[in-house]
Amino acid sequence: EILQSNSVHGGNTEVWRPCVYMYVSLSLSLDIQAGMFYWYTDPIVGPGFSEEFIGLVYSVGSIGSLLGVLLYQISLKDYPFRGVLFWGQVLSSLAGMLNLIMVTRLNTRIGIPDYVFAVIDNSVSQMVGRLKWLPLLVLCSKLCPPGIEGTFYALLMSIQNAGLLMSGWWGGLMLHLLNVTRTEFSNLWVAVLIRNLSRLLPLMLLFLVPQSDQNSMLLPAEMLQDNESTEARKGGQDTAEFSVLVADDSSCHALNVAVEDERIKVVDAGTGTVELIPLMNELQDRGS
Repeated sequence: EILQSNSVHGGNTEVWRPCVYMYVSLSLSLDIQAGMFYWYTDPIVGPGFSEEFIGLVYSVGSIGSLLGVLLYQISLKDYPFRGVLFWGQVLSSLAGMLNLIMVTRLNTRIGIPDYVFAVIDNSVSQMVGRLKWLPLLVLCSKLCPPGIEGTFYALLMSIQNAGLLMSGWWGGLMLHLLNVTRTEFSNLWVAVLIRNLSRLLPLMLLFLVPQSDQNSMLLPAEMLQDNESTEARKGGQDTAEFSVLVADDSSCHALNVAVEDERIKVVDAGTGTVELIPLMNELQDRGS
């Protein structure tokens, strides 16, 4: 039944259209963190950060992630999906330009140290990442039909994970084609620029996302009614089966009581061996 429900709901355009946008949006993010990490730790071309300092940068950047969650909860949770996702993609592309400034060493030319700019870059990137990701989570929750919410939400999360996995593959392939290695970073700025521009491409598929606000129901009314009727029929069948089991148990219980009463009568009779024999035979006949 779960597979049948998933196939029915997955074939609905109101469900699969947002799924396509989510997959494309995540897969075109182009994860190039591997190349950036080697550049961060390179003492000749890069800033020469230690692994401990990079961990500290990501830890401090988590504050930006928390600020993104608070900003979304306070100001953006009631806006339409398209508007929030549009600005999420645009801000994601603009935030990626901070990487480009650092890779091209423009920050040192304007007097901002590398360690300060790295903290700012990571904090802004994590905040914008939350603003982009949270509407997608809300959208997934709105696409889950009643009755199979857990299963269908897991399916949508699998689609998101597939998009993130594809993002890593595309990013690794791009770094390979641009000959960006552990010691060669001459084309790293090109990879950063391509990644930032690719984040704008999902805007062409924004029409796949519903225009409604984040508090509205996205599933068609007939789909909700079908699920309610299916649950009602299933509930009626469970009630009928339970009633039959209760009736069978009651009849068995009544028979045992009768036998026990008969045994009590036999024991209480105390009229001798001759009178007990027919009663015991009668009980044996009933048992057989």
